[in-house]
Amino acid sequence: MRQGRPQAVTRVVLVVGASSGIGRATAIRLARRRDHLVLVARAPRPLADAAAECVLAGAASVATHPVDVLDLAGLQEVVAATHATTGSIDAVVHSASVVAYGRFDQVPAAIWDRVLETNVLGAANVARAVLPDMRERNAGAIVLLGSVIGEIAVTGMSAYTVSKWALRSLGRCLQLDNRDRPGVRVCVVSLGSVDTPIYQQAANYLGHAGRPPPPVYSAEHVATRVVEVLDRPRKRVNIGAANPLMRLGFALTPGLFDVLVGPLFRAVATARRPMPTGDGNVLSPLPQAEAVGGGHGLGVRVVLTDLVARTLDKVRRRSRRGGRARGS
Repeated sequence: MRQGRPQAVTRVVLVVGASSGIGRATAIRLARRRDHLVLVARAPRPLADAAAECVLAGAASVATHPVDVLDLAGLQEVVAATHATTGSIDAVVHSASVVAYGRFDQVPAAIWDRVLETNVLGAANVARAVLPDMRERNAGAIVLLGSVIGEIAVTGMSAYTVSKWALRSLGRCLQLDNRDRPGVRVCVVSLGSVDTPIYQQAANYLGHAGRPPPPVYSAEHVATRVVEVLDRPRKRVNIGAANPLMRLGFALTPGLFDVLVGPLFRAVATARRPMPTGDGNVLSPLPQAEAVGGGHGLGVRVVLTDLVARTLDKVRRRSRRGGRARGS
């Protein structure tokens, strides 16, 4: 973003991970601002759908590039093509991310490693592609979408947790490395629970589907906050009412946190319905599952309904065991 430009001036914004979830919602929100959009994601069809939505929303222009974030040369070509057609990139929203559920030893090494590669090395590649021109102009903003999980630890999501800790560290290092360019701003946004398709798309070795624990925010709400960060860049931004409480518990009462995190994770972050084992979209995209929202709503009612059902299941199982014991 060029320093001092009024908010109403059209920008050139690169959105990475634009075919689904927060990335797609952010692209649409930027389109309403009449920005020029450069959309990047792996799957061509949902990326084209997102572009069509942006055109309808009023984008000044939309370019799509089906590129994996692990393809540095491909990302550099995206930046070069943008410079040739639209001009320098004013801002970047990096939203591309994948998830794997399962105990550390249950998740195949190839899946665990790819989560880290996509979430960390992918973000580094995006920064490598855009920073040279931003530094030369002393202007630009990079927003990295992280997670509160990158500030605590949870059970059953080791690869994702490690990757988000690393992403937060990457953002901090980029801030320090670019102190000599005050016009280049790097922002890390730590998200709480957001209703996106990432839970359905995740690799899963738990046997049960993952879900966002309450409070759950819509992707559109988060997109609005992300655009605000682009307008007024800050080093760190938290989106999620429960984030401070989780960070405080992790830092001040680690023993109690460790005792509670497992049962709480099973209660509020996994669904009752079984989920077949599979690698989800970690190794390759699932175009049919890409959308803005994940259908999780606000989360509280869903979680309470599921907890009641689980409790009733336990009561029935105990009743059946008691009946068999009396019968013997």
